[in-house]
Amino acid sequence: MAPFSRLLVLAALLLVAVTGEAGAGGGKASYDRVLCFGDSLTDTGNSAILPATAGGPFTNAPYGQTHFKRPGRASDGRLVIDFIVESLGLPQPTPYLAGKTANDFQKGVNFAVGGATALDMAFLKTKGIKSFVPISLSNQTTWFNGVLKLLASKPNEQRKLMASSLFYIGEIGFNDYSFALMNNVNDTVGLAESLVPDIIAVIRSALINVINAGAKKMVVTGMIPMGCEPELLALLPSGASGYYDPASGCIAPFNRLAQLHNRALNRMLSKLRRAYPRTSIYYGDLYTPITAIVASPATYGFGSKPLAACCGGGGGPYNFNFTFFCGTPLSSTCDDPSKSVSWDGIHYTEATHSFVAGTMLRVGL
Repeated sequence: MAPFSRLLVLAALLLVAVTGEAGAGGGKASYDRVLCFGDSLTDTGNSAILPATAGGPFTNAPYGQTHFKRPGRASDGRLVIDFIVESLGLPQPTPYLAGKTANDFQKGVNFAVGGATALDMAFLKTKGIKSFVPISLSNQTTWFNGVLKLLASKPNEQRKLMASSLFYIGEIGFNDYSFALMNNVNDTVGLAESLVPDIIAVIRSALINVINAGAKKMVVTGMIPMGCEPELLALLPSGASGYYDPASGCIAPFNRLAQLHNRALNRMLSKLRRAYPRTSIYYGDLYTPITAIVASPATYGFGSKPLAACCGGGGGPYNFNFTFFCGTPLSSTCDDPSKSVSWDGIHYTEATHSFVAGTMLRVGL
């Protein structure tokens, strides 16, 4: 297992953070729409509509203050998907829950929901894990199938429509793992690690579903460095030897969990590329660029506290406390979000999303 400091050496040489066997390095392709799946790192409006999450923190200021000047995303501004869509010159995909007609979805659909899990609530319950948002990746896949039938009734028309679409499967699984890590049992890391095969299996199922529908190009993003999340650092401290990475201050076993997920995901994607050679499948690396920023923030134009939330409160090295969560009356916001890696202790700033998106776009999507 490469230590964090060695990852920095790799990150300093970042030329392409999205890898794939087919089509890498080509010029900008032309698409008619983008279709997205995922959780709050990709959600552009569904959580504000879903009854279980409507009225949540994303719907309050100062969310959105940097770019949109209105709340709705789990950031101060744009997400990775926003930068990708902008680079392709396409309209923003319609949040699934905000659309009704075929015309609403013609130029793209975002199925991602803040708080969504990869695994169904019922499955997680069998593991003793409680989730809080009743949407999983399989629900999003069902929504996709319904929209596809709405947009085109005949199979050949559906395949033509899908061939002109870019599929973005955003990070999914973080919520499953974090709920397991906060489960208050003796071996929460072991419980979280036991979910990896199941999470990879549901991602595979979703990918095969869209490939069979006619998808020709997709970006599948990996897991973020969970051990560098201010939320987890603040809520799950430990004095155990080896718990914190000395080079970064992140929680080492949580980052190893993320790496375990990413290795399993890449193995699965390699098999899919062989099974479906006519579909270009890219791996979107979130882990490497974010760990690079955390390890050496000044190198990439960030401030000196990469593990502290910009928006929130509680002070200390992480500035995270649910009593002072971003968007609540007791919270406050840092002077310059562009110098922060984390926006609210769970999600990233627009500056971080911009950096990550830039590494992905170098592949020439």
